[in-house]
Amino acid sequence: MNNRQAIRALVRKDIRSVTASIQLWLPMLIVPLIIGIIMPSALLWAASRMELRSLGNISFLLESLDALTHGGQIPQLASMPTDNHRIVYYLAMYMFAPLFLIIPVMASSILTANSFAGEKERKTLEGLLFTPISMDTLFKGKVLAALIPSILLSWVTFLIYGIIANILMYPMFGTLMFPNLNWIILVVWVVPACSLMVILLNVLISAKVRGFQEAYQLGGLIVLPLIALVAGQASGMLLIGPWMLVMIGAVLLLISVVLLRLVTSWNSRQQLAESQI
Repeated sequence: MNNRQAIRALVRKDIRSVTASIQLWLPMLIVPLIIGIIMPSALLWAASRMELRSLGNISFLLESLDALTHGGQIPQLASMPTDNHRIVYYLAMYMFAPLFLIIPVMASSILTANSFAGEKERKTLEGLLFTPISMDTLFKGKVLAALIPSILLSWVTFLIYGIIANILMYPMFGTLMFPNLNWIILVVWVVPACSLMVILLNVLISAKVRGFQEAYQLGGLIVLPLIALVAGQASGMLLIGPWMLVMIGAVLLLISVVLLRLVTSWNSRQQLAESQI
């Protein structure tokens, strides 16, 4: 068996182990469904159908939009006829974008926590270590088994969200608004880079701890900085523009290179075998 065949076999094995357990694949579907489709769609529908000024408590948001307009960060807002148009545009095109980074992080955390830690719990890691494949091939298979599903899940969620956003926005704007440059960079550049970084970090954690729950809990801590990013975007204090997204993706790739070196240098057959004891 050559390296490519071995990698494909490892990827298929890991993906089957996930799809066979409802405890693993159900959270992977629920998170994108809620934060990528249901919640954004409900907020866009409400913002496009209701008279927002009658609700009150939106003065802070309107002040933030005024600051972004006058500061030239979102000049398109200046030409919009009503506050509803401005809020719907900001929600759809800017505010929800950071949420889509949580999707690959959560999916990657579940998949990679199930990699080495899951093998340990199922008592199958020892047999895997005695197979005639290199450690490099083993880690590549583990990484790809998490990377491919997490990116596909993010892209499918993005596609569904885009269709819904355009359906809700078209009656107001008379044209298809989604996606803009920010979203394209986010989905094509940042999401894969973020997924790769999270996967490498979680593979490293998963190879060191003894069980799935421990690996998943430690890997889930990566979500905390993203929550701060979402809060900053929602408040208008931090507007993520195209250049910032390019820089974020580059930084994530740089971190991935460092993690890849750590993964390959810290883990050997002997270390992984000893970690089961």
